[in-house]
Amino acid sequence: MEEINTSALLLLKQSSPVQAGTQSEISLTRDERIASLETENAMLYLKLAQLRSNLQYSREEVSGFQSQYESETKFRQNVIDSALRFKQELESIKRKMASLQRVAVDLPIQFQNDIKHANTVVQRHRHMFVSQTSNLTTMQDQLSNLQEALNDITDRHAKEKKRRQELHNLLMELRGNIRVHCRVRPLMDFDRGGEDSRMLGGSGTKSEVVVHYMDDENVCVRTTKHNKVFEYERVYSPAEAQDSVFDEVSPMLTSLLDGYNICIMAYGQTGSGKTHTMLGSHKNEDYHLRMEPHKDEGVIPRAARELFRLISEKPDGKISVEVSVVEIYNNDIQDLLSGDPHAKHDVITGPDGSLSIPTLTSKKVKKIQDVMSFVQYGLRMRREASTMVHEHSSRSHLIVTLTVNSQAPSFLTKPSAPSPIPENVSGRRFETSGRSRTAPPGGRDRRGRSVSLMSTPSFEPPAPAPLNHAIIKTKLQLVDLAGSECVGMSGVTGAALREASHINKSLSALADVLGALAENRPHVPYRNSRLTHFLQDSIGGNAKLLVLLCVAPAQRYITETTQCLGFGQRARQVQRGPTKRRLPSSAEKVGGPDRPGSGGKVSFR
Repeated sequence: MEEINTSALLLLKQSSPVQAGTQSEISLTRDERIASLETENAMLYLKLAQLRSNLQYSREEVSGFQSQYESETKFRQNVIDSALRFKQELESIKRKMASLQRVAVDLPIQFQNDIKHANTVVQRHRHMFVSQTSNLTTMQDQLSNLQEALNDITDRHAKEKKRRQELHNLLMELRGNIRVHCRVRPLMDFDRGGEDSRMLGGSGTKSEVVVHYMDDENVCVRTTKHNKVFEYERVYSPAEAQDSVFDEVSPMLTSLLDGYNICIMAYGQTGSGKTHTMLGSHKNEDYHLRMEPHKDEGVIPRAARELFRLISEKPDGKISVEVSVVEIYNNDIQDLLSGDPHAKHDVITGPDGSLSIPTLTSKKVKKIQDVMSFVQYGLRMRREASTMVHEHSSRSHLIVTLTVNSQAPSFLTKPSAPSPIPENVSGRRFETSGRSRTAPPGGRDRRGRSVSLMSTPSFEPPAPAPLNHAIIKTKLQLVDLAGSECVGMSGVTGAALREASHINKSLSALADVLGALAENRPHVPYRNSRLTHFLQDSIGGNAKLLVLLCVAPAQRYITETTQCLGFGQRARQVQRGPTKRRLPSSAEKVGGPDRPGSGGKVSFR
């Protein structure tokens, strides 16, 4: 543009003077020229901008082509690499195929050789089988004979064992012996006594297992010095469940309805499983109260369930049941069903020598739910405490009593007084109870009027007198004793120490009573403890008594375990004579115990 402007100025300077006259025209032409050039210049600027834009677009397009080229180049290189790898793999497959082809060629030959060898072996074994067939047949016959002999011996052994058990139970009943069962609980985590949990049950530790189940009748205590074997009517292994225990207990409930008192007592140290055996697992505070039995139910709910099942098979209205729940706490009898659990209760001796506590609360029950509801109510009132040995240590003896009231047979009932003869009837003959009475023909009534036979009014014989049904009362006492306790091990102090002292004293009194009975001493110290006084009828022979010994297997309880098993041995030695069957008060037995056959009358209650 500058060159164009310079050329225009030079043309103007070279113009001749002749043109001066036309200066205005030239000026006009110049302006037009300038405007034209400016317009052209603007158009050139626009074209330049457009070219620059096209240049930028071309550069970007070139850059895109360059990236696409590089991508295509990389993809081509990858394809080349893959092709090389596939080629190598293909060559490897070809080599393997060649190897397989060689094997395939050799395989029929190898197969033929194997078939020949197999045929040789089969032929050899066939000859051996044929040669031993006769021996095998003989052995099979012998095995069959041995199996039959074994089955016969097994059946005979089972029958003899059952017969021996029946005879033993009969002997125990005739002698009045206390039946003793022993239950060994499994090893628990708290048995380690503060030691590492990984050492539970290890040799030389506090939790080492020293009490071993041998068989159904023997348990062994192994120590470093000696081994002791204790024999009982039944021993339960740690693996046996609650129903196994109750299967041995349930036959006694039939005796309850037959008129015998029953007492089932759990004895053992604290933490040995007495409450679990009698009631059930502590994991459920309701002790599995439900319509259907639970696998963890103890003796008490199972006994109540079985009792009502047996009652359901009897005629309706003939039997009623009452329940009472008592604890003996610090040598005091406390009624757990009364409004005042701190009221004093004394054991009263009746005219016939039987013991009772008339101030106790008894509740009528018709089903197991009623029984367990009252038991649960009592358990909420029962004392428990946590010790170093057991988290739920019972601090009192629990006694659940189910009293069964059943109607005696009709021949033992007493008729009520006969109905009086109507006062306006006299001077006639009538029969009452097989005896005839005759009134004189000319008799008179109470007003002095003459009454003849023709004028005697008609009179029906009086209705027979109603019967006063005699009642037979039998008791099922289910006892969960508090555990014997080593104060040094349990670590109790204060009130718990006093509780432990009373527990140990009462259990010691129970052992003294059994010792006196076993040695036939003239005096049996029942009154040394409220526990023994309350259970005097059951211990002394008026009830079929079953003691369930509960023992822990760990070494740390060896002293308490040995004492418990020794207690069971002393209990087995007690011979109380045949258990007395309960009869109503109206029944009198001829021939008293002092002078048999003398005609004396002894009332049975």
